[in-house]
Amino acid sequence: MAMATTENDYLSNLLQDFTSIPSIDKAWLFKSPGSQLQGMFSVSQPNLLTNSKRASMLSCNILKQSQTSVEFLWAPFPLEMPRVSMIIPSPSGSKLLVIRNPENDVPSHFEIWSSSRMEKEFHIPQSMHGSVYNEGWFEGVSWNLDETCVAYVAEEPCPAKPTFNDLGAYKKGGCADKDFGCWKGQGDWEEDWGETYTGKRQPALFVIDINSGDVQAVKGIDKSLSVGQVVWAPLTEGSEQYLVFVGWSSEPRKLGIKYCSNRPCALYAVRAPHHESKCNEPDHQSAEELHALNLTQTISSAYFPRFSPDGKFLVFLSAKCAVDSGVHNATNSLHRIDWPADGKLYQSAKIYDIIPVVMCAEDGCFPGLYCTAIHNNPWLSDNCTMIISSIWHSSEVLLSVNVLSGEILHISPADSNFSWNLLTLDGNNIVAISSSPVDVPQVKYGMAIEKATTTKWNWLNISCPIFRCCDKVRSLLSSLQCSILKISVKDASDGQTKGATKPFEAIFVSSKTKNKDLFDPLIVMLHGGPHDVSLSCFSKYWAFLSSVGYSLLIVNYRGSLGFGEEALQSLPGKVGSQDVNDVLSAIDHVINLGLADPSKITVMGISHGGFLTTHLIGQAPEKFVAAAAINPVCNLALMVGTTDIPDWCYVVSCGNVAKNCFTRPPSADDLTLFYSKSPISHVSKVKAPTLFLLGAQDIRVPNPDGLQYARALKEKGVEIKIIIFPNDVHALKRPQSDLECVFNIAVWFNKFCK
Repeated sequence: MAMATTENDYLSNLLQDFTSIPSIDKAWLFKSPGSQLQGMFSVSQPNLLTNSKRASMLSCNILKQSQTSVEFLWAPFPLEMPRVSMIIPSPSGSKLLVIRNPENDVPSHFEIWSSSRMEKEFHIPQSMHGSVYNEGWFEGVSWNLDETCVAYVAEEPCPAKPTFNDLGAYKKGGCADKDFGCWKGQGDWEEDWGETYTGKRQPALFVIDINSGDVQAVKGIDKSLSVGQVVWAPLTEGSEQYLVFVGWSSEPRKLGIKYCSNRPCALYAVRAPHHESKCNEPDHQSAEELHALNLTQTISSAYFPRFSPDGKFLVFLSAKCAVDSGVHNATNSLHRIDWPADGKLYQSAKIYDIIPVVMCAEDGCFPGLYCTAIHNNPWLSDNCTMIISSIWHSSEVLLSVNVLSGEILHISPADSNFSWNLLTLDGNNIVAISSSPVDVPQVKYGMAIEKATTTKWNWLNISCPIFRCCDKVRSLLSSLQCSILKISVKDASDGQTKGATKPFEAIFVSSKTKNKDLFDPLIVMLHGGPHDVSLSCFSKYWAFLSSVGYSLLIVNYRGSLGFGEEALQSLPGKVGSQDVNDVLSAIDHVINLGLADPSKITVMGISHGGFLTTHLIGQAPEKFVAAAAINPVCNLALMVGTTDIPDWCYVVSCGNVAKNCFTRPPSADDLTLFYSKSPISHVSKVKAPTLFLLGAQDIRVPNPDGLQYARALKEKGVEIKIIIFPNDVHALKRPQSDLECVFNIAVWFNKFCK
C-alpha cells in the first residue's frame, strides 16, 4: 500500500507539471505610430481550484532585423484577464473591444479601450439580450470599417413567463422576482441546439453604436433562423450597408450542433440598422426591403464568410458533403462569390468552386480540405491569397490558396511528425505554432522569399516564454520519440472504392532510451466521431502517459478526417466491424515490427472511441489487459431515444441512405440492427477490467448508455470502476475533470500492466 501511495503521489505531481503548461488561444499584431510592430498573445491555462480556465495576455515588441531575422521582445509578465469573454481589436488596431458576459442576470458589459485607457463602457440589459455567444458555430463579433459600430451575436431576451398568485390563479401584468404573493410559471419549453447549448436561448443579431451605446436588434431575419459568424459587407458609394451572416434553420427540429458540420446552413445578407448619429431621417423601409437575402441557395452548406481586403470577393467554406451524406463531419470545399461593385445583391449570384471535394488523392498529393476554422483575417497583400490551417492525413498543415486560380500550396515544412496551426499574419509573413506529440509548441515566424517563379517560406524559431516547462518535463520529453505509421488495409474487397483501400495511419510514441528487448506497455488510443482525427500535435496528457512508461498507438482508422472523401464515406454502415478491424490491424502492425509486447496492451477512447474500446474488449477479449472508456457509445438501441443526435445512430449503423430516418420512431427492426452493431452485443465475452468515466450532463451520449454496459460487466464478474462527473458534459474538459480522468487512467492501467 505504501508503494502504491508513493507511486500515485509521483503520478499526481508529474501530471500537475504537465497540466500547468499554458496554451496560446489567439494572437494579434499592431503597428504603433512609430511603425514599431507589437504583438498580443491570449494565453490560457487550467485553474484547478476554481475549475475554470485562467486567461491572461502577454505582449511583445517585434524587431525585424533583416529579411531572414526577427526577434520577439516579450514583456516580463503576462497580465491576467479575469471574467473576459472576448477581445476584438478594431480593423485599424486603434481600439479594442472587451466583452464580459453576464452571470446570474447581470447585464453584458462592453468596454472600448484606446492605447492609453478605457474610453467607454456600456451595460446591455437582459431585456435587450442575454449572453454574447463566444464559442462554437454561433460566435461572431465584427467591427465595421469606420469603427463606429460593432455587430455581434447574442442570446435573444428571455420571453415573458406566466405568473400566478398565491392561490394559483393566473395573474395579469406579471410580477417582479422579489414580489410576494405571486410566482413565475415555467412558460413554454424552448428547443435548443443540444450538447453544450442546453439552456441557451436562440442566437440573434445585434448592432451597437460605440459612440452612443445604442443597441439595435437587426430586423428582417426569419425567426426560424439561428444566426452566427457575422461580418460587415464592403460599403460602396450610394448603396446600403449590409451584414453577412450564417443562418441555421430550426426546421424540422434542432439537432445537436456541437462537433457537427452536417447541419444545413446558408449565407444571408441583411441591411444593417441605422443609428441616429448617422441618419436623422426616420427609417421607413418596408419589411420586404429589410428581409434577409439568402446568398447561397444552390448549396446546402455555407459558413465562415470572409471578404477579401479590397471587397471584391466573398469566400466561404462548405460542408456540403456532410450535409448531403448525413455524416457529422466530412471533406470541406471552398467557394467564392464576386461581390457586386454597385452593392446590389441578388439571390442568383454565381458561386465559384475554389477547392472542390477531393474524393481520392494520389499518393503524396493534396488529400482535400479539412478546416475547423478560418482566421478572421487570412489574406496576403495581393487580396486573393488566403492562408489556411487544414488537416493532411495525421497532421495539420498550413496552405496558401489563391481564390482566383484555385492554386493550393503546402507552405509549412514537410516534416510529417509535426502539426502547424496559424496564429496570425504580419503582412505577407506568418506567425504560427508548430508541435509534435513529443515536442512542446514552438512559435514560428514564416517569411516569404520570392524566387523567379516561386515563393519559398523561411521558418524562424521564436523564443517564447509561454511554453517553458520544468526541467523534469523537459527531460522526460527528450527521452521520447514519435513516428507516423502507414498501415495496409486487410479487408479490401472488389466492391470498395479506391480511397477505401488505401493505407490508413497511426501515430506511435515510445521511449528511445529503453532496452529494445524490454517493451513498455502499450496504450491504444482511439478518437471519437468517428469522422474526426488525432493529430500529430502536442497533447500534455498524451505526453504525460508516455512519460510514465507507456508506448502510445494513436489510430486514425478509415473514416477519419484528412484522407479523402472515399475513405471517410467507407465507414457508415460498417461501424463495429471495419473500424474494429483497422484498430486490430494497427496493433498487429506494431507487434510484427517488434515495437510492442502482445501481453501488455490496453485500450482507451472517448465517444465513438469508447464505442471502439468496448467493441474491442468484446470482439478480441484475449488481446487487452485493461480498458478505459470515456462517455462511450455502448448500446445504439438505447442511445437513439435519448441523444441530441439520433440521426447519427441511423447513419453509422445503416449508412447514408438512413440520414432522415430519425424523424420517425425507431422500428423493431431498427432497434435490432442498432443492438447488433453495438458493443453490448459482445458483452458476455469481455474479460478486461474496465474504467468508465462519465459526464452526468452529457446529452450527446447520456450516461445510462455507459452505466448499462458497466453493470452488465459487473454482473458477470469483470472488474470495473465508474467515476461520474456531476457537472460535466460529453468532452469532460473542465480542468478538474480533465486531470482526474487522466490520473485515474494512469492508476488503472498501472494496476494491470506493471
